[in-house]
Amino acid sequence: MTSSSFDPHALLAESRLGVLATIKADGRPQLSPVTPFYDRDAGLLHVSMTEGRAKTANLRRDPRATLEVTSADGWGWATVEGVATLVGPGTDPNGPEVDALVGYYRAAAGEHPDWHEYRRVMVDDRRVLMTMTVEHVYGARIR
Repeated sequence: MTSSSFDPHALLAESRLGVLATIKADGRPQLSPVTPFYDRDAGLLHVSMTEGRAKTANLRRDPRATLEVTSADGWGWATVEGVATLVGPGTDPNGPEVDALVGYYRAAAGEHPDWHEYRRVMVDDRRVLMTMTVEHVYGARIR
């Protein structure tokens, strides 16, 4: 039995662990655990990822993506589908690519104790910000 009062948007907003599905060159899904941040008001989903990883390469080739999150008790789930854009990696710790990652961090986690270090690590790790325009959200609570 599903709950008619279940709000998949609320589950997406509170979840900090999800599985991102991208499309491999052969058409099969590539699944990756990620830490998403869902901005319900803006209709955007953000994920920080690393250049050179399969999910990043897949999104550069085909920007369609799907993310699934599950409630802590395992009885609820929410899925979001959309088209992603990627920003980065940046080479300048004070450049716009790293500024985008700072904005993501602030929205998702608040203030960092050492922004200088954070910015340096984002460049060193070749971090990329994925922003997905949310096209469709669905989910259910079965218990």
